[in-house]
Amino acid sequence: MEQQIIITATIFGALSIIFGAFGAHVLKNILSSEQQTSFETGVKYQMYHAIVLLLLGFNPKYASIPIYWCFTLGILCFSFSIYGLVISSTKGNKMKFLGPITPLGGILLVIGWILLLIEAF
Repeated sequence: MEQQIIITATIFGALSIIFGAFGAHVLKNILSSEQQTSFETGVKYQMYHAIVLLLLGFNPKYASIPIYWCFTLGILCFSFSIYGLVISSTKGNKMKFLGPITPLGGILLVIGWILLLIEAF
C-alpha cells in the first residue's frame, strides 16, 4: 500500500508542476486574471495533497485506504474539474457539467483530513 501511495503522490506532484508551468506560460495570455487564479488554485491544492500523500506513504502508521482514496479522488474531482472548466471556457465551450464536481472534490479532501485526524487519535 505504501508504494502505491508514494507512486500516486509523485504522479500528482509532477503533474502539478507541469500544469502550473502550462498555466503560467502557455495560458498566461489566454486566461483572464480570474481564470488564472482558479487554475492556480487547482494546481496548489493538487500539490498540497500530493505532499500529504507522500508523507502518508512514508509514514504508513497514519495511512489507510479510505484516506488514500479520499485524497486521490478529491484531487481528481477538485483540481482536474477546475482545469477542465478553465481551459474549456477559453474555447467558448465551458464544460458546465464539471461545476458540481469541484465541490464534491473539496468535500472528499475535507473528509480525507477528518479521517487523518481520526487516525491520529
